[in-house]
Amino acid sequence: MSDQTSTGDPGTDDRSPTPREIRRWRRYLADERAEGAVYRTLAQKRSGEERLILLGLAEAEERHEAHWRNLLGPHAESGTRPSLRRTLLRFMARHFGSVFVLALAQRAEGNSPYITDQDATRQMAADEQVHEEVVRALATAGRKRLSGNFRAAVFGANDGLVSNLALVMGIGATGVSTQVVLFSGIAGLLAGALSMAAGEFVSVRSQRELMLASRPTQVTLTAAPHLDLNHNELVLVYKARGMTHEAAEHRAGERLGYFTCDCDPSLSFQAEDERGPATSEEDTIGSAVGAASSSFLFFASGAIIPILPYLLGLTGTAAVALSVGLVGLALLGTGGVVGLLSGASPGKRALRQLAIGWGAAAVTYLLGLAFGTSVA
Repeated sequence: MSDQTSTGDPGTDDRSPTPREIRRWRRYLADERAEGAVYRTLAQKRSGEERLILLGLAEAEERHEAHWRNLLGPHAESGTRPSLRRTLLRFMARHFGSVFVLALAQRAEGNSPYITDQDATRQMAADEQVHEEVVRALATAGRKRLSGNFRAAVFGANDGLVSNLALVMGIGATGVSTQVVLFSGIAGLLAGALSMAAGEFVSVRSQRELMLASRPTQVTLTAAPHLDLNHNELVLVYKARGMTHEAAEHRAGERLGYFTCDCDPSLSFQAEDERGPATSEEDTIGSAVGAASSSFLFFASGAIIPILPYLLGLTGTAAVALSVGLVGLALLGTGGVVGLLSGASPGKRALRQLAIGWGAAAVTYLLGLAFGTSVA
């Protein structure tokens, strides 16, 4: 480990770095290059302020590169590869959507080793902490865009996996024929998919209807010309919407034409009324048809996996083992994606989802054994 402090000037240490330090610094240099490339690639797909923010992050990574190149000196030029996480980030930035890349980048910035590494300056460690918050903010917008139909899709797939595996395991444990297990799984797929679709449709439609019922109407546009300012129920309308008495009277006067607004028209009271409420909440909820369709398709795609071995003609222990294994892999995938998008550990979320799915299947399997034994 170098003798220089975290606030020292790298150029003040004249001793030769050890092979261990050279390897570590080369890895840091490769990671910084990879991260800068990720942000520049994402910036090419964005515009406006978001593009400038991503380019600013890339410039910061270049400053960090310069620090490690300065420490390495003639050892800087090397074929050292970046870490697997940075390599994956760079690949995803080139070929996939930015929300997944930003979610991974957020974790990478949050797990920076610079905080405890004496060879990194305090400014670099602080940069990485701030970068995590910047990337978190950029990723939040993407998560919100996915939180409607994507939420229905992910949970639909998980429900299909868990419920149909539990059904197949429970029915199979009773000792019935393979054909009965297969048709039970198909029935569970169709019943569950239709139920999920209907539930999502009603849920989202009800949310939208509730929001619509709370939206201010434009009745004041037609009623305002006939109101008396001295006995003006229009003031009550604006007070009911949460305005103070003085602000409500001013807005009512503007509506009746007694006042004019010299400010930006887009900020005037009248313009705000005529624009209606913001649509961000509705965008987050998603469409009822979209949510229902996603739920049906993804529940079905999840529910078909437990019965694939039976569709392929397998029977007995081989069919059960393959079914459990396939569902386990799918649960690890969906759990990892949810963890990734939520900014949590994908590995932990994947294992949690696997434990839940296999746990439910184990319970129904034991119940099926007990029920089959009692019947016999």
